Amino acid sequence: MAVDNDGAARGSHTTDGADGTSWEEEWDEEYGPVVRAAGRQIKLWREAAGLTQAELGEAIGYSLGMVSAVERAKRLPHPEFLEKADRVLGAGGKLAAMKKDVQEARYPKKVRDLAKLEAEAVELGAYGSHNIHGLLQTEEYARALFDMRRPAYSRDDLERHVAARLARQGIFERTPTPTLTFVLDEATLRRPLGGRMVLRHQLEHLLVIGQLRHVEIQVMPLDREDHAGMGGQLQVLKLGDGAAVAYSEAQLITHLISDPKEVQVLELRYGIIRAQALSPRESSAFIEKLLGEIT
Repeated sequence: MAVDNDGAARGSHTTDGADGTSWEEEWDEEYGPVVRAAGRQIKLWREAAGLTQAELGEAIGYSLGMVSAVERAKRLPHPEFLEKADRVLGAGGKLAAMKKDVQEARYPKKVRDLAKLEAEAVELGAYGSHNIHGLLQTEEYARALFDMRRPAYSRDDLERHVAARLARQGIFERTPTPTLTFVLDEATLRRPLGGRMVLRHQLEHLLVIGQLRHVEIQVMPLDREDHAGMGGQLQVLKLGDGAAVAYSEAQLITHLISDPKEVQVLELRYGIIRAQALSPRESSAFIEKLLGEIT
């Protein structure tokens, strides 16, 4: 927890961690019982079937060490692990039914906290300066972005990061629908992360999302002489109880800001950014123009 010069507390964590996932032991009081219950159930069904840990591992394609770690709640069982163990042990769907709870537990607390804030938000506004905002990313764009991370992720970690980011996009289908606004720097729309076809599909996706009645996407052109977003990307969320929080990102660090005075500053900046950007209609035409330039 970082503290600024005025004594205001800020929550901070790595930017990469904002969408991170882990199958290692990292769960809190909320999900610890779920993880331990999954381990106990797997052990009970294995013993009832008369199998050793090694025999179960061989039957479902996992190592003895992994089976042992799962049963001891030292590792989370992958959904595939639960499905295969369910079939091999004849659990009749009882183990497979734990996939949803276990999948939620796989995300670190800071990710779940962000997802909960987004789930509670009645309004969300975000400005992105170096890549398309995570809530707007296609799967291939997100995968390409995580693939560029240095030091590099393992293939499994990369896929988990992608899954965590895409899981947050359920906000678009939430009922009641929140008001979602995004301002994207023109540079983010021209940077061909993952290749020109990945960018093309990403721009097409923006046009589709932008047609949703509760979503507005705006573009901040490069030729603007006044730009209130030069301090970096940010996100402001207004919650159903009237409270507001904000995220401010910099290299490696993301700050969760709840101090009303600081949130008010970022709300002001975001409002000015929106005023300086192209209108949603102009932005849609701009994105269509960029699409026409991609061959």
